[in-house]
Amino acid sequence: MNFVEELRWRGMLHDITPETEEYLLKNKTTGYIGFDPTADSLHIGSLVPIILLMHFQKAGHNPIALVGGATGMVGDPSGKSDERNLLDEATLNKNVAGVKSQLARFLNFDSTTKNAAQLVNNYDWMKEISLIEFVRDIGKHITVNYMMAKDSVKKRLDSEAKTGMSFTEFTYQLFQGYDFYHLYKEKNCRLQMGGSDQWGNITTGTELIRRKVQGKAYALTCKLITKADGSKFGKTAGGNIWLDANRTSPYKFYQYWLNSSDEDAEKYIKIFTFLDKETIETLIAKHKEAPHLRILQKKIGEEVTVMTHGEEAYNNAIKASAILFGKSTANDLKTLDEQTFLDIFDGVPQAKIKREVIENGLDIVAAFAENGFLKSNGEVRRALKENSISVNKEKIKEDFVITISDLIADKYVLLQRGKKSYFLLKVV
Repeated sequence: MNFVEELRWRGMLHDITPETEEYLLKNKTTGYIGFDPTADSLHIGSLVPIILLMHFQKAGHNPIALVGGATGMVGDPSGKSDERNLLDEATLNKNVAGVKSQLARFLNFDSTTKNAAQLVNNYDWMKEISLIEFVRDIGKHITVNYMMAKDSVKKRLDSEAKTGMSFTEFTYQLFQGYDFYHLYKEKNCRLQMGGSDQWGNITTGTELIRRKVQGKAYALTCKLITKADGSKFGKTAGGNIWLDANRTSPYKFYQYWLNSSDEDAEKYIKIFTFLDKETIETLIAKHKEAPHLRILQKKIGEEVTVMTHGEEAYNNAIKASAILFGKSTANDLKTLDEQTFLDIFDGVPQAKIKREVIENGLDIVAAFAENGFLKSNGEVRRALKENSISVNKEKIKEDFVITISDLIADKYVLLQRGKKSYFLLKVV
């Protein structure tokens, strides 16, 4: 498999140093990507470098995932207009552990595999290095002129805000360059990959290797993902879409892909799935014939949700989607966990009600009128006669009484008038 050509047809390749493609075709190679532990979970922006490593491993090469326990203490200025807040060691350790556990879902770390992935933390080799040692052995090989020419530095120094950048951030490229040098020396690592905003940091590493040990190393970057409407990829009104199910439920994760525009979906199907070229071209053609069926969006949602959260989580996300948009029963609702239920009915008005009221049985007219869903008892009775009132997605009559057995997640009752008007009772 031609790893570089695979990235090229998928629209992922951005920059590549000369001779890299030829080298990878002729040599089984060790390559790495660094992951910044700024949170205890990666988000879907991190999926691109993860998938890059997955393609690298599928092509027969040896992938290394580096978690930046040391560089996370410094802060990467690339693509940033202001300096980050530095994390304390306890927070950083927690974040490193979270990132490590997530990477293990995507890459094969089984040591019995011929090209098993490896997980490293640059804090392990950085913690023993003194400042004098680093300045003497690393700093002398890279000139200030070279470092100043990097886009990540120039943009900050030329910015209108004139906030400049601290010495801490200025030295970041040296730290990342040293990582590459260390892995080159200790693990025969010849390639560093990353997002296109990392080109300057990565090539500092290739230059350090060349100047310090007269070695030859290679660099490759993938395109940063953008959305057709100009909004930031991986962001919603509620914030980042995380890979941690506790931060972003599989339902919300699936919905993000399902809500992609047609233009973005044509791009995402190539980048975020491992479907072959022929299959993708067939799916795109079918989608263009009937875009309202959202064939591409559904397929992307399936592939990425299964890859990230597993088959069961994907099936639950499908079931949750059907609850909101299709026919479902009270039993279907009761199978949902609390977070997924709240995600589905996000933004629906709520009222609190004491548990003893439910335990004693809550009259349906009172449930709708006294909690502010409908204006009066008369309006509730008219709606009941029109057969437009539902409790937990099931039509009910005027003599219906809400009891403990109707609770979803032992806490909620879903009231509904018509097809789209919802209200939640929350038991406290």
